[in-house]
Amino acid sequence: MKQYHPTRRGFIAGAGALGASTALFTPRMALADGHLADQELRTVGLSVTVQERILNDFKEKSGVGAVSGKADIFPNTQTELLSGSNAYDVWETIGERLPAMTVTNTIKPIPTSKLKNWANIRPTFTETDPRMEARAQISGQIWADDGKSELWMVPTVYNFDSIGYRPDLVSAEEANTWTALFDPKFKGKTGLNVDPLIAFGQAVLAMTSLGMLENENPGNPSIEEIDEASKFLISKKKEGQFRALWGDFGELVNLLASGEMILADAWQPAVMAVKAQGVECSYAVPREGYRAWAIGNSLIANSPNEDAVIAYSDYWLSGPPAITVSEQGYYSPTTNIKDVMDADKYGFWYEGKPWVGEPDRGIKEGDLRDGGSLEERAAHVKYWHQWPDEYDHLISKWDEFLSA
Repeated sequence: MKQYHPTRRGFIAGAGALGASTALFTPRMALADGHLADQELRTVGLSVTVQERILNDFKEKSGVGAVSGKADIFPNTQTELLSGSNAYDVWETIGERLPAMTVTNTIKPIPTSKLKNWANIRPTFTETDPRMEARAQISGQIWADDGKSELWMVPTVYNFDSIGYRPDLVSAEEANTWTALFDPKFKGKTGLNVDPLIAFGQAVLAMTSLGMLENENPGNPSIEEIDEASKFLISKKKEGQFRALWGDFGELVNLLASGEMILADAWQPAVMAVKAQGVECSYAVPREGYRAWAIGNSLIANSPNEDAVIAYSDYWLSGPPAITVSEQGYYSPTTNIKDVMDADKYGFWYEGKPWVGEPDRGIKEGDLRDGGSLEERAAHVKYWHQWPDEYDHLISKWDEFLSA
């Protein structure tokens, strides 16, 4: 196995290149603690988790004196933090970016002993999937020690990504493969995410499926594989394969809803948002497997509000805040959510059961979640997001792709 030796220079140089309706309930544990009134929580992350309703609920239940949040994409925040910013206490980041922050001492670990709700974490975050190299999965990325007593990132949300498609314009048989993104029959009608770690992984996966490469881990391609994937992506771009290189949730939803894009690598909530507009949209079950990722809270090393960050992380594991994100199509890493979420809704989102009750956001009586239960989808993961060994080379090739 190749050894991984990240450098601060490499991370800083590369970072800039990347591009609900349910009310919250009282958590199972009491967050309030008198001294938290003297602390504040300044968080930054995606709009997936940095939501006003969640922040307001946390402030009320924790007693933290002041709570504020900013939504921004991972690369922008990473660049800001690595440049020495002290504007935040917690970064709601993605597991793949942890190496950049640990090697530079930008974040520091959170002991699980300080998290009252850690006992109910799902095994995905503590056990090793034998199908993959340990560091290639989330349980091999979040721990700060071999004894698994300290976390670089307390997980809050995760999911398994696939292809969103218009079933009125593309059949499930055609869409249920990553090769569909690059199929000439859909020229000018597909979309590709602007994050190079996502785009290259999907290109490598599709090329392997087409017999063009032999690769076991699309998230960590070799220099040779990156070169071949770059040539492939550039050729597809020049041929006009992609309707858009999308980076904004709203943009993705609008392009799928309008039919300008009929399939794209997509977040499942975007598919739900299209359906909510009354437009047919489905989420593929790719024969090659899903691309998995997890977001979580990392404690900024220079934060004066460590206890507030720990309280915020524990709040996410308490169950209620996960209701909001679960009903958008994501998963909670804690089983506590089952105790607080409506049983019928939990059955639909987590257990593969039919929808019961009134239609909601395009979901009708008897509908099933695309891909089935959490257990079914987890068993069909091909790879997890990760920081590739050849990151600098990948970014240089991505720049060539963008310029082509």
